[in-house]
Amino acid sequence: MAWAEGLAERGTSAQSNLRGSRAAVSRYLADVIGFFRASPAESENQASQPYSEPASELACLHGVLAILREAERRGRAIGVGADRILIHGGVIGEDAYLRQLARHTGMAIENFANITRDDCPLSDDQLAYAAQHDMLPIRIGGRLEYVCTPRGYTARRISDLAARFPDIGHRIRLASHDSLHQFLAQHTGNVLGREAADGLNRRTPEMSAAPAMATTPRSTIRHVMRVTAVTVPFVIAPLFLIQLSGAVLAIWFLLFVSLRLAGGFAPRPAPTLRPRLPDDQLPVYTVVAALYREARSVGPLLQAIDALDYPHEKLDVKIVLEPDDLATRAAIARLRPRPHVEVIIAPALGPRTKPKALNYALTFARGSFVTVFDAEDRPHPNQLRAALDAFRAHGDDVACVQASLCIDNSSDGWLPRMFATEYAGQFDVFLQGFSAFEMPLPLGGSSNHFRIDVLRRIGAWDAYNVTEDADLGFRLARFGHRSVMFPSATWEEAPAQFGAWLRQRTRWMKGWMQTWSVHMRAPRRLWGESGAKGFFALNLLVGGNVLTALAHPIFIGEMLVQTAMRAVDSNAASFLASQFAELHVATIAAGYLSTIVIGLMGLARRRLLREAWVLLLTPLYWLCLSLAAWRALYQFLTDPYRWEKTEHGSARRTHATIARPAVERNLLSFYAGISQRTHTPAADRKRY
Repeated sequence: MAWAEGLAERGTSAQSNLRGSRAAVSRYLADVIGFFRASPAESENQASQPYSEPASELACLHGVLAILREAERRGRAIGVGADRILIHGGVIGEDAYLRQLARHTGMAIENFANITRDDCPLSDDQLAYAAQHDMLPIRIGGRLEYVCTPRGYTARRISDLAARFPDIGHRIRLASHDSLHQFLAQHTGNVLGREAADGLNRRTPEMSAAPAMATTPRSTIRHVMRVTAVTVPFVIAPLFLIQLSGAVLAIWFLLFVSLRLAGGFAPRPAPTLRPRLPDDQLPVYTVVAALYREARSVGPLLQAIDALDYPHEKLDVKIVLEPDDLATRAAIARLRPRPHVEVIIAPALGPRTKPKALNYALTFARGSFVTVFDAEDRPHPNQLRAALDAFRAHGDDVACVQASLCIDNSSDGWLPRMFATEYAGQFDVFLQGFSAFEMPLPLGGSSNHFRIDVLRRIGAWDAYNVTEDADLGFRLARFGHRSVMFPSATWEEAPAQFGAWLRQRTRWMKGWMQTWSVHMRAPRRLWGESGAKGFFALNLLVGGNVLTALAHPIFIGEMLVQTAMRAVDSNAASFLASQFAELHVATIAAGYLSTIVIGLMGLARRRLLREAWVLLLTPLYWLCLSLAAWRALYQFLTDPYRWEKTEHGSARRTHATIARPAVERNLLSFYAGISQRTHTPAADRKRY
């Protein structure tokens, strides 16, 4: 009875333990869970260790099912309990299995019907760990018990312990993950929802775009002094300072262009070929998709996730929906997704944004790695394995790997075709060079893969930033982590109508403004935390992207006014003449040229040079970008947290005819060598 006595001692001192720090609570729950698992490495936050003991978790099903031997063989092959094989394969439901397991072990099933928030000794700040570990301590009749959701090898360990210590049933209760998650979501005062919306702002407000909670006299004085320092010189010498500001903008513009070209021409390191990891060495992988009004797109998305070359028993898929999105919820219900897909309803708290929904899903994530997909995404089936190979090829300082995003509806018009060219240059040329320079990456909105422990440690996504991806790339750098590109592709749908394109690009521009303003609140601190590379990358890349779009129509207008004045031989031409007119002309020319060069390089790498004619429309596209930037500036000042959703599901997607084969021949040739090498030497089996 040593095990039961040890657990009783834990229950006696639980009150003090559970009121400790967040890290202490996480260690405490993980330690308790360790009693139900053969070793710490069998936690689903790591790759599974080989487990050769008999599948005692199936003893409760003898005489009920006839395929237990096959389930045990499959479980041993991929490194999970045999009960997970049956449940994920749809052979038996989780609730039905739990009833059999409870009957076999003498444990009770907890449905939380009579459990309230007061029965849980965890503090509000510690509830997230219950969701993370799928274990909840509760008081019943004055005694501390543990509600456990079997996963991994938990059911096997429980079965073995129940056979050795029959009294275990009095201290452990079983629950389905749906019932446990529902209790945590709905009966804890929405603690997890508030954390998803305001967790980053509460812990590190200087790194969040959330509105300031209060204005102090000192902050007001500083704001007035800054405004005065900017406006007074323009009152004293307006014409000179206007021209000087134009020159500064032009130089900033040229530095941004130079940085893009430097990234484009930087040598790309050859990918490291690694043997294919066997399934039993793969960690649990969480896939998150935050959807809103995507009833038409959710079916193809689930098909694309289902097609991933990864054991379904080790996939943890979270589909996050908004509370009022009944159409998408009904569409998912009609599809009857497999057990590894969980539908989560985002809380109606804080801003209604994608990052808030992602934060909420992250609370319940079981994987040691997590990736984000959008509704229209079609990732390459090998992407999760390729991401793991990228993590294995780098040190622990690499916390994020980014796949290339590709547009596959370019036949829908000139805007999607220009979008496809832009993405080809961005992901296959420019960001590849940035990755080689070891500079912070402005991440794409999807197909970025993270170490989940690092993501949680830095506060995850900023719920108030409407381009949470770009912000997260720079916040990772400030915490000492890197992001890199890796050779995989995800196909996306670009807006075909100008209105949809404008709303999407406005949101992106506004988010870049938020990102720049947040990280430049304390420039000296930014320099100290991210170094010179991070400081200049933020100002030249994020700030330069916005400033070039804002300044472009000003430079064009100035040149047009000068031309018109000279045409009529007006004296005003000499009065308005800028000393930096040639610099402005060079700036515009360099901007157009860099866009064309980077675009051509990207199209060449994707073998789509037949689409290069669209680059002749670069001046028109830049004017569209400027319109989006000025619209974003207005929203940034008046409605900074407005999320203008992009509609999906109406494009004529061309996977088989244009984008996909060309990109596969280029990017995905990386996998050819791997697919022929299935044996993994023991020395190369790096644990996660």
